Amino acid sequence: MEFDKSLLDSLIPSLSSVVVLSSYLGYLAIAGLVLPGKAVPGAVLSDGSRLHYRCNGLLSLVLLLVLTGTGVYLGWISPTVIADKGIELLSATLLFSILVSVILYIAGTNSRNTSASLKPHVTGKFIDDWWFGIQLNPHFMGIDLKFYFVRAGMMAWLFINLSILSKTYLAGTANLSVFLYQLFCAIYVIDYFYHEEFMTSTWDIIAERLGFMLVFGDLVFIPFTFSIQGWWLLKNQVELPSAAIIANSFIFITGYLVFRGANKQKHIFKKNPKALIWGKPPKLVGGKLLASGYWGVARHCNYLGDLILALSFSLPCGASSVIPYFYPIYLFILLIWRERRDEARCSQKYKEIWAEYCKLVPWRIFPYVY
Repeated sequence: MEFDKSLLDSLIPSLSSVVVLSSYLGYLAIAGLVLPGKAVPGAVLSDGSRLHYRCNGLLSLVLLLVLTGTGVYLGWISPTVIADKGIELLSATLLFSILVSVILYIAGTNSRNTSASLKPHVTGKFIDDWWFGIQLNPHFMGIDLKFYFVRAGMMAWLFINLSILSKTYLAGTANLSVFLYQLFCAIYVIDYFYHEEFMTSTWDIIAERLGFMLVFGDLVFIPFTFSIQGWWLLKNQVELPSAAIIANSFIFITGYLVFRGANKQKHIFKKNPKALIWGKPPKLVGGKLLASGYWGVARHCNYLGDLILALSFSLPCGASSVIPYFYPIYLFILLIWRERRDEARCSQKYKEIWAEYCKLVPWRIFPYVY
């Protein structure tokens, strides 16, 4: 009973957890606006316009790491503050996501903007409009909220992991499994920000409207569920044999090469349709769809890489429990669902060109399987 009451109490955000969350989001907003970064043009929208993104996420991340490290060194910040307030921060972020989604719904339904990025798409069904969003690229005080939220979620994942690592180290339970998981995730997040401009050509940025689905997914789901393996290793000791460590590293490298390679090829193709793919001129379907490189292997080869990476994050936890595998299991279900939505949209958009592409590249995600 005491445990249940303690858990219930921690679900109510404390003032300190609200301060931590507000400080973090405030820093990212200011850093995104003032720090130098490469100006990257987004995809051409339906009205011929295009947004431009300041890709300074890596600099924002490095500066925040320096500021946080300085605060820890001077004793102003506890290195375990995020891990200590994990559930409080989760509930605070969830409430913030709900509030933002409601504001986006109200602002969207009252908008009279006719530009492609802000034109409201109202179905009249509250759940659909609130869940999927109404506007494509809503802004607040010069901040592209969609781009901002995904940056906040990815960066929060790293900081949650670092706080868990600190707690694990202080508890004396840090071992090779812990460091392997932390290393893989850190490489993934840092690489994401190093290639942040590739994000501007992803389906989320180009086609998904901003509603609760994306806000919750970016701010809550990414950082708090992708770090489940870290929480699990905090409480459970796993000693991996050398063969398992080598195999795990091989799986991570394979997933990274497929995921990053596929996204890079798509981004380069969108910027220059004549750029070489794997040293050869690209094969196009209908002059629009890339059928070379990874995109000639499977229609959503980037999803395959993402799934392999997700598995590599969980493998350091061993096989004694299914809990650390929640992320790859969930991601598998999510990407199958998203792939079906993508296929329906592409079929409607490209019509006979898409049908021709599907004949040329029959595999959806898993070559020779699905």
